[in-house]
Amino acid sequence: MKKNTFVLSIVIVLFALAFVTGCERTEFTTNPEDKLQFSNDTVQFDTIFQGIGSTTRFFIVYNQNSSKSIQIDRVFLAGGAQSKFRLNINGYQSNELTDIAIAPGDSLFIFVEVTINPETDAMVEQDSVVFVSNGNIQDVDLIAFGQNVLLIDGQVFSNDTVITSNKPVLVYNSMLVDSLATLTIMEGVKFHFHKNSSLLVKGTLKVFGTVANPVYFTGDRLEQAYSEIPGQWGAYLEIDSLGITYILGGIHLLDGSRFNEIENTVIKNGIIGLRVDNVVTPGTPCLVIKNTRIENMNVAGLYAAGTHIESYNCVFANCGKYTIACTYGGNYAFYHCTMANFWSGNRQAPQLVLNNYYVSGSTLYAKALEKAYFGNCIIYGNRDQELLIDLSDETEANYFFDRCLLKVANSFNTSNNTYFKDVIRNENPKFVSTTRPYDYSLDSISPALNIGDPEISAIVPFDFNGNSRISDDGPDLGAIEKTE
Repeated sequence: MKKNTFVLSIVIVLFALAFVTGCERTEFTTNPEDKLQFSNDTVQFDTIFQGIGSTTRFFIVYNQNSSKSIQIDRVFLAGGAQSKFRLNINGYQSNELTDIAIAPGDSLFIFVEVTINPETDAMVEQDSVVFVSNGNIQDVDLIAFGQNVLLIDGQVFSNDTVITSNKPVLVYNSMLVDSLATLTIMEGVKFHFHKNSSLLVKGTLKVFGTVANPVYFTGDRLEQAYSEIPGQWGAYLEIDSLGITYILGGIHLLDGSRFNEIENTVIKNGIIGLRVDNVVTPGTPCLVIKNTRIENMNVAGLYAAGTHIESYNCVFANCGKYTIACTYGGNYAFYHCTMANFWSGNRQAPQLVLNNYYVSGSTLYAKALEKAYFGNCIIYGNRDQELLIDLSDETEANYFFDRCLLKVANSFNTSNNTYFKDVIRNENPKFVSTTRPYDYSLDSISPALNIGDPEISAIVPFDFNGNSRISDDGPDLGAIEKTE
């Protein structure tokens, strides 16, 4: 009996303690001097696309009072129902909340999104998040810069089309140039691809940028934080039956595409920048590419498979695997090109690969490497070996490095005149900058200055920037001529 009385007494005491604890009142400050503090006084969105939305921004609201809570009587968007902005207030999807308590030393998060009016060509949207507490009215400004776009959403171009839009072009769900059509893109057009979107070409692609006004292909995230982030665009197919992922190029010239030209263009921040499959017009390049910069791809800059490509004054730079992969044979010529790979991640492969076969199961399929010519080029990076020649003996393999600067291992043999002529081994070309912002022009003490073969330079007398390379002491190696 005494035992039961003792247990009952313990239960009563615990219940009383719980009751007292549950009834404790939160003590709020009423002093107007106790104001809210904010992690930012302004939340700014960089250029976004109208009608599409934006990335999410946030700021933090603090109560730095050491002993009392602050009661926020009301938090709301000043623009009310007409505002283009949307709020998530500490987990609640709402543009207005009342009676929010912040304990002493605690904080809450405000998340902000915005959608710009698609009817206006260029505009600035502004609003503010207003806080009312202790008789104080405080706010955090919101500002977003927007612009209108030409939206392409899964469109198939079956007829010849010329794009000269002054508006950015935004691509959702990829786009396709059909087999009998030509898509021509004129100078200054800027293409922005949403995640998992590509430009697919069965027919013909003509891109005519200029030195002063190039064409751009990049992702649709324009915030500064995304300016050098790879992998933002480019489609891929997951083939479950084979357990593989087939990665398309951001720009992908499909089997059957022909007579393609790309000039004065920047392609960046994708998975594979430019992919070219096979060739259908013997003796004629599937692609001629000039004065173009392909960089910051998390797999490859240019990925070619058994095709015919001619490249002049191009820069291929900073890719997670290859700046250039010439696979399954083909016919290639690179004149005055710079291949520079200073990828900051754990890159395992040499940046330039020459290959003439592939293996499926236990079967090897080989195709002739008719030609792989590199003249007055620079192939350099942060690996000891930046050139892989992976060739089967089952078919012909013709390659030639003519007056090139190469980064190769000490054991790599470049003495065979059949394949190498006047190459410079492992001399640092001294690019102006191999970190952000990257600059692959040559420093004044570069060993690549004035040593190019003039006969090769006569084929491309003007460099990537339109400067003459035949008017000084001699042509420089690579795409960019040093100028005073």
